[in-house]
Amino acid sequence: MERREITVRFCETDALGHVNNTSYFIYLEEARIQFFSSLGYPMDVNHWNFILASTKCDFTNQGYFNQVLTVTTAISRIGTKSFELEHQILCAQTGDQIARGNAVIVYFDFENQTSAAIPEGLRNKLKDHIAGGGIV
Repeated sequence: MERREITVRFCETDALGHVNNTSYFIYLEEARIQFFSSLGYPMDVNHWNFILASTKCDFTNQGYFNQVLTVTTAISRIGTKSFELEHQILCAQTGDQIARGNAVIVYFDFENQTSAAIPEGLRNKLKDHIAGGGIV
């Protein structure tokens, strides 16, 4: 499981004083980029084989300006051409869940504009990050 800490900036909050719902998707994106980098796939648009097919976020608590959040990322499912990431956003101080998210990532051949089978090397790296009870 990968972990990333994020401190909520003032611009990420709304008039009610809590983190705006759109900001959580930015936090999840940051976590995905870090996760791919940890697998040996740094963000390089000339050598990139992933597309985000679906993402969602459930807001379970409020987050606030200057709060330190921990975003965790793990694999919940590995298919033939896609895999799913599960995220949790927690208050770093208390461990309380603030939000949880999910992303479906498709392995993609941009040259031929089609999905492709996940290479065995990547599949093995993904298996190292599968959450308990995940489906391979």
